[in-house]
Amino acid sequence: MGHPSQAQPAIALKQALACVRVSVEDFDLGAEVSALRAGDPGVGAVVSFVGTVREWQEAAQAEQPAIMELEHYPGMTERSIAELVVQARQRFDVRGVRVIHRIGPLGVGEQIVLVAVTSAHRQQAFDCANFLMDWLKTRAPFWKKEIAGADARWVDARESDEAAARRWHAGQGGEGAA
Repeated sequence: MGHPSQAQPAIALKQALACVRVSVEDFDLGAEVSALRAGDPGVGAVVSFVGTVREWQEAAQAEQPAIMELEHYPGMTERSIAELVVQARQRFDVRGVRVIHRIGPLGVGEQIVLVAVTSAHRQQAFDCANFLMDWLKTRAPFWKKEIAGADARWVDARESDEAAARRWHAGQGGEGAA
């Protein structure tokens, strides 16, 4: 058996994989938060973020309902997000994390992503959720295509999303930042 510090990341990654779901199925915010909090009397704060498909300019002008198509690499995407969860749990004093990201065709107004975090105190939960979303927006292996009628285009990360992710490298962005 290897050194204990070498064995720990594998256990953490396995646990983190259990906190991540990538699916075409929608999710129920209340049910997910209840499951995350269940049986943990040390939870003093719950922070959740739900991202939805918003209408874009071409969608508003299209005659047919617009969709956003999300693609990913099965297995690689879940592992990438789980590695992010491991980093977040090492960086912030949190008790639980859940990340759900949908794939496939999604209409305007539909839920895309859930990040939920529990902790003893609110600031750690807020910081952790922000960290996770900033990295999900810029580094998670998803590809988004906006389709509105005959118009279709792949969506790149915005510079504001990139800047938000960079703050975690620069030592900004909360107590837990490195």
